Amino acid sequence: MTGLPVQPAVPAHLQSFLAFDYGLRRTGVAYGTRLLGTAAPQRTIVAEGAARFAPVAALIGQWQPDALVVGVPFHPDGAAHENTERAQRFARQLRGRFGLPVYEVDERYSTTEALAAGSRDADAAAACIILEQFLRSLA
Repeated sequence: MTGLPVQPAVPAHLQSFLAFDYGLRRTGVAYGTRLLGTAAPQRTIVAEGAARFAPVAALIGQWQPDALVVGVPFHPDGAAHENTERAQRFARQLRGRFGLPVYEVDERYSTTEALAAGSRDADAAAACIILEQFLRSLA
């Protein structure tokens, strides 16, 4: 099977979102709202394993998002790989730890796009791309 499974519609009362571009050592973060349809980069989390959840908790406390969005990478042909499974596990951990709805977005090429745009923090810029793609899908 390729790509993400079909996800339920995002309820209209969910208005603010914190998005993550998951990586083993660095996780890009962005915040955005449905109303504006744009995302703003946040400080990239530089931590591995369970250590990343303390800064995630701080960001959730600061921004109070209604839901979370996680970019899930795939091969160009849509096939899953090791990082696909890692990002999906991260999404499940977020759901379990914070009790917020978590939506997964196919994030193929988000980091490449961020690097091509000359972003100083490609991880945070990729999180913005992921979140803006998600927000466009809500329209």
